[in-house]
Amino acid sequence: MKKKIKIWGITLLLLGSASMACIADDLLQDAGSWMQVVGEGSLKVVNPKLEKGRIWLEGQSRFDDNWNHWYQGMVRTAVGYSLSDRATIWAGYTWLPTQNVGRSYVSQQDVWPAFRYVLPTDIGTFSFRTMVETNFIKGDDVRVRPRQMLRFMHPLEFEPRLSLIAWDEFFIRVNSTKFGGKSGFDQNRAFAGLGWTFNKSFRAEAGYLNQYLDDATHTNNTMHHLIMGSLFINF
Repeated sequence: MKKKIKIWGITLLLLGSASMACIADDLLQDAGSWMQVVGEGSLKVVNPKLEKGRIWLEGQSRFDDNWNHWYQGMVRTAVGYSLSDRATIWAGYTWLPTQNVGRSYVSQQDVWPAFRYVLPTDIGTFSFRTMVETNFIKGDDVRVRPRQMLRFMHPLEFEPRLSLIAWDEFFIRVNSTKFGGKSGFDQNRAFAGLGWTFNKSFRAEAGYLNQYLDDATHTNNTMHHLIMGSLFINF
C-alpha cells in the first residue's frame, strides 16, 4: 500500500504545475495531438570501438486548433557519450518548422548540449534530462533556453510489459530577444499515460500531454490539451 501511495504521489507531483496553470483568468485553451518516433542506440553498429558512443534520432508532427491544423514539425539529431550505464552527455541539433494560425512561417534551428541520468529504484525508474538550447529564430536573434525534464516509469505488477508513465518538463528564457520573447518563464509540459514494451528494441507510449505556454510579453497564456503517441526504438 505504501508503495502504491508513493507511485501515485510522484505522478501527481509531476502533473501539479499543469493543474496550477488552470487558475489564470486570461488562459486560452486548445486541443490537438503530437506524434513522435525516437531512435537511440550505440555507435558500435558503425564500429565496435565506438561502443560508448551514442546516436539520437527523433521526428515529431504536431497538430492544434482542435486537430484542424498542422502547425509544427520537429527533427532532432544528436551524438552522445556514455559516462556510465546511467549517465550520458549529448551534443545535438534541432530543426523546428512552425506555421501558427494567422502568423508567418518560422524555421527555428537549435543547437544544444544535454545531460541525462537514469536512476532505477524499487518503485520505478526515474530519468533526469537537462538541455540548454540556443535557439536561432530569425537572423541573429539568438535566445538561450534551458529546459529540465523529470520522468518516471513504473512497470505494473500484473503485466510488467505495461508501465505507468509520467513526466514534467520546465522551460525558461534566459535572455530577452525580439522574436523569442522576454526573459523568464517560457512553458511547462506535463504528461501522464501508459507504455507497452514489445521487446528490448521497441516500446510504445500514449497518453495526455498538457502544454502551458507563456507568450512573448508574459501577458497571455495558452494551454494545449494534447493526445501524445510515441514509438521508441533502441538499437
